[in-house]
Order: sequence, then structure tokens, then C-alpha cells
Amino acid sequence: MIQDVETQLDEIAPGIFRMSTWVPDITEHGFTFNQFLLTGDEPFLFHTGQRQLFPLVSAAIKRVIPLEKLRWISFGHIEADECGAMNLFLDAAPNAEVIHGPLACMLSLTDMCDRPPVTASVEPGALHDIGGHRLQFIPTPHVPHNWEAGLWFDETTSTLFAGDLFTHAGKCAAITDSDCVAPALDAEGLFHATGLTTNLESTLHQLAELDPITLALMHGASYQGDGAGQLRALADGYTAMADSS
Repeated sequence: MIQDVETQLDEIAPGIFRMSTWVPDITEHGFTFNQFLLTGDEPFLFHTGQRQLFPLVSAAIKRVIPLEKLRWISFGHIEADECGAMNLFLDAAPNAEVIHGPLACMLSLTDMCDRPPVTASVEPGALHDIGGHRLQFIPTPHVPHNWEAGLWFDETTSTLFAGDLFTHAGKCAAITDSDCVAPALDAEGLFHATGLTTNLESTLHQLAELDPITLALMHGASYQGDGAGQLRALADGYTAMADSS
């Protein structure tokens, strides 16, 4: 997978860096795998990438901070491209800890992590302050998939780390202000990866209430602009898709 690929580093918001690896042999136009590093007193990594990507992703992080200073590791849900390199990062950063919601810790992470994970608070208004960024954990069960799914919102920069939401294929710029909904629905027609459940629409509207300026997407360009409008339009698109199925 990592043959003849490289990881691009871009700052997409103040103190938020996107590590992006475009893999050409996934879909007709290739596919991106993105991780996000938040700098601050306690640097925070959202997504680790697969184990195979660890050399590339860790090298990109070292361009911003010493790898051993990494303090927190999280991801949307438990899947190889989200957390496959988790224990490699724990080994490389002696003070790092995995943090996720109670369900993920109970179901899987207490067993999977080489060091015990930290349970994020799900109390309304609770913040995880890493010194420079104030983060809120938002449980999103089954959205877009997996029971333990959850996302993070950075109040400081108004950035939603949207995980697999808005997934789109192809090679792309680091940041876009173009519509992300149409390419996301096209990708859904290709992958059928989203759980079209009864709580999908309400969860997307809940996320829209955060009024994010930046949507940090795991697969595709990070969107800047009316994030709430994009989330509501995505909800409408999924509703239409479910009604036609």
C-alpha cells in the first residue's frame, strides 16, 4: 500500500495540521487517508492511519513537533485506517494516551491499547482542554457507522473532526470551499458505507448546531465555510437516498 506514495502536510486551521496520503489504486481516481495533528501544550492526534502508514505519518508529525511530545490519540471509530497504528504511536510517545468515549473503551480499547485508554466525558458542555485547543467529544453511535462512533469538535478554531462523514474519492487539495455533499453522495453510491439508520438525520443536525467553520474530513479535502449548511444538506441527501431505496 505504501509503495510510491507520500504524505502531504498542510495547516488547515490555526494549530491544526492535516497529514494526507493519496493511494492511487483505491477507486478509479484514488483515495486519500487523512490524519490531523492539533498542536498546543498537549498535542492531540486524530486518526493514526494504518500500521503500514506509520512511517509516513510519524515522519510528517516530526516536521511539526517531536514525536515523543504527542500526548493524546483519538479517532472516530475502531477501524484499521482510523487506529491501526495506535500502539505504534503509544510506543513512540511514552506519555501519550488514547482517549475515546465510554462505549469504545468498554467494548474494545481497554483490551486493544498497550496502555489503558482514557474515557472522554460525554457530559453536555464538558471540554478536553489541551492548552491551545478546547475539545468536545460527541458520541455519534452508528453515524456514519460503528456502535462506538464519536467525533471531536474544537471550540477554539470551530473545527469539526468529521471522520468518515463526507467521504469522497479522488486526489484533492488540502482545503476547499466547494460543495462536499454531492461528491460524498457519489462515494456513498460506490461504497455503501453509511448506516442509513433512524438517528442519522438527527445526528447530522445535532452536529450542524455546532456551526463549524472547518470540516476536517478523513477522506477528501477539508471544507471551510458554512459547515452547518453542508451537514444539513448531507442529512437531506441521505434522507432522499433512504426514501428511494
